[in-house]
Amino acid sequence: MHFRKQLLAAAISSLCVSGAWATNGYAPHGVGQKSQGMGGVGVAYSQDALAGGVNPAGMVHVGNRIDLGVNLFRPQRESTAIGGPTFDGNDKELFLIPEFGYNRMLDANSSFGVSVFGTGGMNTDYSVGPYSGFGMTAPTGVDLMQLFIVPTYAIKLNENHSVGIGLNLAAQAFSAKGIAGFGGFGVGSIDPANLSDNGHDISYGAGLRIGWQGKVSDMVTLGATYQTRTYMSEFDDYRGLFAEQGDFDIPENFAIGIAVAATPKLNIAFDVMRINYSKVNAIGNLNNFFAGAAQLGADNGAGFGWEDQTIYKLGFDYAYSQNLTLRAGFNHADNPIPSSQTTFNVLAPGVVEDHLTLGATWTLDSGNELTFSYMHAFENTVNGDMSMTGAYNLKMHQDAIGVAYSWKM
Repeated sequence: MHFRKQLLAAAISSLCVSGAWATNGYAPHGVGQKSQGMGGVGVAYSQDALAGGVNPAGMVHVGNRIDLGVNLFRPQRESTAIGGPTFDGNDKELFLIPEFGYNRMLDANSSFGVSVFGTGGMNTDYSVGPYSGFGMTAPTGVDLMQLFIVPTYAIKLNENHSVGIGLNLAAQAFSAKGIAGFGGFGVGSIDPANLSDNGHDISYGAGLRIGWQGKVSDMVTLGATYQTRTYMSEFDDYRGLFAEQGDFDIPENFAIGIAVAATPKLNIAFDVMRINYSKVNAIGNLNNFFAGAAQLGADNGAGFGWEDQTIYKLGFDYAYSQNLTLRAGFNHADNPIPSSQTTFNVLAPGVVEDHLTLGATWTLDSGNELTFSYMHAFENTVNGDMSMTGAYNLKMHQDAIGVAYSWKM
């Protein structure tokens, strides 16, 4: 069984992002290279066969195509004990993140496709243990990998409106190391043997994505989308870490968007998204386990204390010539980790807020496309609140470059 889990973890790792892809909390700032170059927009402005990962209704507008891309992602994670040393969480700092999309028009008004991509957001690798003051070992860190496979059906209700539905198939792999000491510290754990250093465990689940796009005038398109909570099987090997005996569901999110054809060459898009992290106990429960809370792994056990997050995305594309389209964007989301919750989040310091993005697509003579994107997440620091469980200051910044090749069919 353990060997089978190792093989499955390796397969997930080869197909999706390691947990370091933490830009909006632990969600990527966008899905697909074109979206990523425009600040992550995509609710009302669908551009490729990864659109099913944002708004399934957009797939019927992208035509017959295949998109294959990859990102090189470099996060820089750091934690500083208040009044003490600074710890570098970047023992592993470069991550390759592939993505794939396929879409086929069934007729002039309907399509079937699949979008394959990764998300994550809990990855740290400290060669010098930040929890040594609590009697724990090094190396220390966690790794969460998530793979989404989203088969999507979309249909035009009329020439201006479309709807779509996608089956949100998900697989997760998680590991933790160097934190076994939490089993005997403070309130402890319901199962110290399944708290740390058990390799990668695997979890599976499913949910739904639904969406609508509507062209309300010659210039303006609106969109809305909703992703249900994705109910996952439990991480049995970490039932002593995560609340509800290893339960780690993927939170629901919803978004609205607008796209404006400002000129024949310039498009402007704006999305607002909400991710309900707090509704998943393993993520949202406060980690006040130093002060008489339920044990780690219990139904009301300590989590990471993440708050719900509202994300604002603004993107532009400009048809510079018949063959070249240029993109730029900005993405802002308030950091989901309050200052009282920094101690446990040394393991998952997803605190960045502001992202600047650039991108471009070159259309070849064959009609196929070569797309590039770049993202910089500016450095942000969250200072801990020692009156609670905020004994560390957290800091992070990020860079990512991506490329995709698209075949028109």
